Amino acid sequence: MAERRSPAGLPPTRRTVLRTGLAAGLAGLALPAAAACAPGPPAEALRVAGGEQGGFYLEFATLLAASLQRHGVARTASALETGGSLDNLDRLASGGATLAIALSDAAADRLRTQRMLALGKVYENYLHCLVRADSGITVPADLAGRTVAVGDPRSGTSLTAARLLAAAGLATAPSSAAHRPDPLPPRTVGAVGLGLNQGLAALHDGAVEALFWSGGVPTAAITAFAGATRARLLDLSELLPALRSRFGAFYDRVLIREDSYAGVPATWTVGVANLLLCREDLSADVARAAVGLLLEHSAELVPAASRGVQYLSPETLISTAGVPLHPGAEDAYRIFHG
Repeated sequence: MAERRSPAGLPPTRRTVLRTGLAAGLAGLALPAAAACAPGPPAEALRVAGGEQGGFYLEFATLLAASLQRHGVARTASALETGGSLDNLDRLASGGATLAIALSDAAADRLRTQRMLALGKVYENYLHCLVRADSGITVPADLAGRTVAVGDPRSGTSLTAARLLAAAGLATAPSSAAHRPDPLPPRTVGAVGLGLNQGLAALHDGAVEALFWSGGVPTAAITAFAGATRARLLDLSELLPALRSRFGAFYDRVLIREDSYAGVPATWTVGVANLLLCREDLSADVARAAVGLLLEHSAELVPAASRGVQYLSPETLISTAGVPLHPGAEDAYRIFHG
């Protein structure tokens, strides 16, 4: 996987960067890496909890499921369309999913009440705060008194957005796209629990005035929206000190580049790493082989439209925000790193 940028640096923009970085990381390590992915009994069926249509989670989960099946890690593997991180964690707990993608802040929060293991820290999500270009909203403080789509209640976006608004000194009042509380108390946002596609429709119609979304760059549904509606993104990076102080070191400063969405200038924002998680009863052989895909076949896991996605290097896959690694994953990384 491509090397991660420094906090002040620019993210890579081409899939070839990822492939080049991965090849360099694997140089001289072919035998240990092959041993990490030594074949064992395949799983009968694996279900990977992904996300919403038009978002990066579902694209990644679909590619991962295809790779798991292609390389014999499972006889069959499928991606599940879900509401996002919190929904994925619920499905992992219930047995509805074998593997799940979740934001690191959501996983760490849930770890207090739910048992899970990690296979690796796979890539960075970018928090988007999208507004119409003619909205008059230019900084996070301008969201006061506005109605804002804060993510599907089952998504990690809803958790991160709530924390970001708190870091901005803004309270939230439950609202809906059909009914706005009028007037809102001072320094209060009307929070509407809409996911990506419903939120974009509400933003287009004027039912909400801003949309939070945590995803890869570009997010296909936002690409379509920006192609038809003049939009801008808010710079959220000014909130990082308060966000990290109140909620932990899960958050980074990342750049959404100028060429990511039509007509939208380059914008600094907040990044949150994603974890690939599993149930505790996943066999060591399957966990070891799945990590082998992350180490040796990561180029198969990059959606074709992605730009500047912060895939992490083999050295940082093990940084899982306090979620313990599966023993099979530990074996794979130990062999890989010698």
